[in-house]
Amino acid sequence: MTDTMSRADAPELADAPEATYTRRDGSTHALPDREADARVRADDRGHVFHSWSAQALIDPLPIASGEGSTFRDYAGNAYLDFSSQLVNLNLGHQHPDLVEAIQRQAGRLATIQPSMANDVRGELARRIAEVAPSDLDKVFFTNGGADANEYAVRMARQVTGRRKVLSMYRSYHGGTSTAISLTGDPRRWPNEPSDGSVAHFLGPYPYRSSFHAETPEQETERALAHLEQVITLEGPQTIAAIILETIVGTNGVLVPPPGYLQGVRELADRYGIVYIADEVMVGFGRVGEWFAVNHFGVTPDLITFAKGVNSGYAPLGGVVISQRIASHFDTVPFPGGLTYSGHPLACAPGVATFEVFERDGILERVRDLGERVVAPRLAEIAEHHPSVGEVRGLGLFWAIELVRDPATREPLVPFNASGADAAPMAKVVAACKEGGVWPFVHFNRLHVAPPLVITEDELRRGLDVIDRALDRADALVA
Repeated sequence: MTDTMSRADAPELADAPEATYTRRDGSTHALPDREADARVRADDRGHVFHSWSAQALIDPLPIASGEGSTFRDYAGNAYLDFSSQLVNLNLGHQHPDLVEAIQRQAGRLATIQPSMANDVRGELARRIAEVAPSDLDKVFFTNGGADANEYAVRMARQVTGRRKVLSMYRSYHGGTSTAISLTGDPRRWPNEPSDGSVAHFLGPYPYRSSFHAETPEQETERALAHLEQVITLEGPQTIAAIILETIVGTNGVLVPPPGYLQGVRELADRYGIVYIADEVMVGFGRVGEWFAVNHFGVTPDLITFAKGVNSGYAPLGGVVISQRIASHFDTVPFPGGLTYSGHPLACAPGVATFEVFERDGILERVRDLGERVVAPRLAEIAEHHPSVGEVRGLGLFWAIELVRDPATREPLVPFNASGADAAPMAKVVAACKEGGVWPFVHFNRLHVAPPLVITEDELRRGLDVIDRALDRADALVA
C-alpha cells in the first residue's frame, strides 16, 4: 500500500522553512516568539483552572501551531504527536477539509436548536448508522464522551426498569457523575460517593491475569465465569447494563482475548441486560475499523462515541442506538436532552471526516501501518529492551508496558504512582520529548497513538525515538 494521501505533499520537518504560526488577527509570525510564550503562560497560570491537576504544581506548555502529525511550541520546538492529543486527533492538526467544513458551516448556519431538523446533523447520523453493526441505526448526539456514557446508561435504565450498572476495573468512562462512578481507575476515588448503583468486575488482562490463566483461551473462560458470578451475586434482575471499553484505552490498551466480547454478549442476552460498548477512544478508525466491535464481530445494544468522530475540532459525542432500545421511546418521551446536541459546527467536520476516510482509504491505511510497521517494530523494541514486559495493540493503538523485572513482571513504577515514585517514567518521557516525540503515558506504560494521517517516515522516526528513550528504563531493570 502506498503512503499517499491528500496532504502527503506537505514538506518534511527537516526540509521545512522557518517555522511560523498564525496570530489571532490572521497575521503570521516567526518562531521562536518568547514574548508570546510569556504572555500565554501568564494568562494560563493566572486564570485557567486545569483538570485532574494540583494547580500550583503544573506548568502547561504553550502551543503555537500544529499541522498534520506535528505541533510546535513558541520556542519553535516541533513534536510528533504520538498521543493524538487525548487520542482524539485522528485526522491530525489543522486538516484542511475539516477546517473548511467548519468555516463553510459557520458562514451559512452557525447553530440551530436540537429539536429542529438540520442537514449536517441528519447526514452525520445517517453515515454513522451506515457503518455501525446490525440494526444500530439511530444516533443521539451529546457534547462528548462522558455525557454519551451518561445517556447510554440512562437509556438502559429506562428500557429495563432496572438501576444497577456493571463496569470493569481498569477502565475510564468520563468525569461526570455516573461516568466517573463507572470508571475503574483511581480517578474515581476522590469523587466518591456518586452513583451508588455501580458495581465493578475484573476484565481480561492476560499479561497480569487475575485468574491465573496460562493461555488467552483460559483468560476468556475464567474472566467470563467471574463476570457471571458477579451478575449472580449482584442480582440479575437488578442490573440494567454492562458497559465496557471494546479495547481498554488509557488503562492499558487491553485487547480482549478471543471470544470474550462474544461471551459478554451472550451473558447480557441470557440475563436481559443491555450491553453498552464504550468506543469513545477506539471508534472512527483508531484500530482500522469504523467501530472496534466490527473487528471482533460482536453487536452491542448501544455504542458510545466522541473524539475521532470529528477529531475533536469541536465538542461532539453520541450514542448509537439499536432498534430494540430506540423503539421503547416511540411513544414514551426520552427524559433527557442537551442545548448543543448535534451542533452544526461540530457535525460539519464529522461529515467531512467520513469523506476524508473514504477518499483517502484511512481504515485500510491504519490496518496496513499497524500490521506492517508498528507491530514488527515494537516486537523488535521488546526484544532489545529488558524493561519492556509486553507490547500489545491493534492498528495505531498500542501500549508498551515497562517493568523492573521481566521475570516477576514488577511494574517500572507502582500502580497510581506520583511524585518521586513516578520518576523512572518521567525520565523516559523526558527522553521522548528531547527526541521530538510527545508520548501518551499512564502509570508504567507508553502508548503509541499517533494521528491516523501520520506518514510512514514520521511513524518510523517516532518509534526510533521511543527505542532510544527506553535505554533510560533499562538502566533500572533488576
